[in-house]
Amino acid sequence: MNGAQAVVRTLVDSGVTACFANPGTSEMHFVAALDTVPQMRGVLCLFEGAATGAADGYGRMTGRPAAVLLHLGPGLANGLANLHNARRARTPLLAIVGDHATYHKRFDAPLESDIDALAGSVSGWVRRTSRSADAPADAAAAASAAMSAPGQIATLILPADVTWTDGAESASPVRPRPAAVVPDEVIADAASALRSGEPAVLMLGGSGLHRAALEAASRVARATGARLIAETFPARLERGAGIPAIDRLAYLAEFAAAQLDGARHLILAGAREPVSFFAYPGKPSYLVPEGCQMHVLAEAGDDIAGALAALAEVVAPDTRPSPQQPVRPALPEGDLTGESAAAVIGALLPEGAIVCDEANTSGLWLPGATAGAPPHDWLTLTGGAIGQGLPLATGAALACPDRPVLALEADGSAMYTASALWTHAREQLDITTVIFSNRSYAILNMELERTGATTAGRTARSLLDLSRPAIDFTALAVGMGVPATRAVTAGELAAQLRNALAEPGPHLIEAALPAPG
Repeated sequence: MNGAQAVVRTLVDSGVTACFANPGTSEMHFVAALDTVPQMRGVLCLFEGAATGAADGYGRMTGRPAAVLLHLGPGLANGLANLHNARRARTPLLAIVGDHATYHKRFDAPLESDIDALAGSVSGWVRRTSRSADAPADAAAAASAAMSAPGQIATLILPADVTWTDGAESASPVRPRPAAVVPDEVIADAASALRSGEPAVLMLGGSGLHRAALEAASRVARATGARLIAETFPARLERGAGIPAIDRLAYLAEFAAAQLDGARHLILAGAREPVSFFAYPGKPSYLVPEGCQMHVLAEAGDDIAGALAALAEVVAPDTRPSPQQPVRPALPEGDLTGESAAAVIGALLPEGAIVCDEANTSGLWLPGATAGAPPHDWLTLTGGAIGQGLPLATGAALACPDRPVLALEADGSAMYTASALWTHAREQLDITTVIFSNRSYAILNMELERTGATTAGRTARSLLDLSRPAIDFTALAVGMGVPATRAVTAGELAAQLRNALAEPGPHLIEAALPAPG
């Protein structure tokens, strides 16, 4: 076997069976090797940012990495924004970056760059292979590193001659590092804080937002009166009827501060310390209330669900979780707004759906409208780098082909990675995309005011406007093979969404919303 064939076989044996690819010349032997190992599914994406975002969605839903195949430094650079999001989500992800042949690098060819430095900015593990014989063992180590708790990006750099040289043999899988068990004394410290009688907040993140952990946390909250809060942008939140409900920490700092106000104990289970998303003149960046004591129950790499279960056994041994009751909004009629669109989605969201939410300002009403829908997963924009939603849906649909995927997408964000629609069509993925089309970067209009940029005038406003010309998302989708419709009333959106959810394969609905004030 050549190096590429041995690497692909090793990855499959290590549990990596999907490869999202936007390859180039340096990766051709890896591409050819996919034909020799049919257990590895190759998926073409037309832009590297779509490929990295798809690998993120796949990893969030399976708990194991997909590979993403990238071409040299520029290809990696094109994928960095969604690798940033994956890093913040702690997604297990394996980036394979082709490089020039080892003997060719000294000639400083036009595509030569510092791949190692680029990879290091988003990766928790980076290795460059210099010999074909070492490549399979490096691949096994990379897969293990990606899957080690809590999950991270592992980048393997493969020079072209390493992949084409014969004499390599596949390597055995390497056992990933498991989640660490939280010590009894840490559980006791959190229990003491909860029993103190002082106001406490239990803030959850990461796998602490999966069902078993939420049920344990709900028991704790019911027994002690602690408030439950989720991190603002969860990688994967299990929610809906039958699952304990949890409010997310608000995006706006002043609202987040109000949620935490009065707390004397903040107990973190898989969540980071709460900070403002941005700095604003005269407003605090650190959101922990003054005089509030911090307690870290579980770090991201710990067994978060186990720690919460242990805590529940100490402070709530006879308490049951409080599940969300089933409730749906009535289907609205009349004007289509962000609020009525959310009601439509809440009324029709199918059981087992995976929602990829990048609706941004248009999605403010979505959490409330969908809280009592049948059980579903909610994936969010973890790192704030827009252009994640459509690729995230790609990976989620490939990871869970038996579940419907709903991509809720702001119009400005959609244009960053619109080419993902082509992959939806090519792979016939069961993804329904709703574009919230208000023809504006509405969130930036809000931020323009909040940052105190009071002198902003016509030129500034024009940089946040998407109406000249208006983007025709139905034509864009149809041009890439995705059936598309446009809704201008709440009734039209309901009818179109019902039809799209009933038919297999991809669909797109452009929800025409009023332009922001």
